[in-house]
Amino acid sequence: MPVKERRIKILLMLFLIRDVSFDLVQLEAGLLDLFDLSLNQKTKGTLSAMLKDGLIEKADGEVVEYKLTDRGFHVLCMEFPAFRFMKDEWDGVWRIISYEIPERKRHLRDRLRREMRGWGLGPWHRSFWMTAHPVIGPLRDLVYGREEEQYIQAFESTHMFGDIDTMVEKVWGRSKLEEMYKNLFKEWHMVLSKDEEKLVKMKQVVYSYIRILKDDPGLPPSLVGKKWISVEAFSIFKEIRGILLG
Repeated sequence: MPVKERRIKILLMLFLIRDVSFDLVQLEAGLLDLFDLSLNQKTKGTLSAMLKDGLIEKADGEVVEYKLTDRGFHVLCMEFPAFRFMKDEWDGVWRIISYEIPERKRHLRDRLRREMRGWGLGPWHRSFWMTAHPVIGPLRDLVYGREEEQYIQAFESTHMFGDIDTMVEKVWGRSKLEEMYKNLFKEWHMVLSKDEEKLVKMKQVVYSYIRILKDDPGLPPSLVGKKWISVEAFSIFKEIRGILLG
């Protein structure tokens, strides 16, 4: 499974199975296995903590059913920004983060990059990173009181001068993203053509999709169009989900 944290696995499962409808999901063994989960004590403890934090809601009754909340969705978007604009409208604000951490403090720089990995950041210029996602608050919370706080500046802007398409290619490598998704489609086609059980195929589809999503910066439709290949991929995924999960 390309994701290690149990909480994120659960959020991913609830979203990928019901997407933006946030409908209830029954935690059956086969479904849990798709996301490398089982309803053991650790998972039950994580579910309880997520309920307390308002990330998920549980249905009343004997059947074990949960659904994603808005808060849970936005926590998931900090790990997988590709989901955000499937539901939210972009506010038109650019977030720019600058950090110049000395080479002797490389461990701080590497840690910061790992922690910001899912924020949809792209390199604008040396030490300047851009994103369309609302990350200033999370950045402030992340580095508050830490040594690297002194090396970081961040600001927001609603103005941009220059050719948008050129910027999207330069900062986020649009053509590389398109190629990445085209290769995913080929991989899905090969998976579907195998003579294997449906759940086995679905697990391969889910894992390959998650690996791609980890590198998708979640570009707003107003920048790349409503027919952007990431949107197409999600539509294809839902079709496959319907075929393999019924």
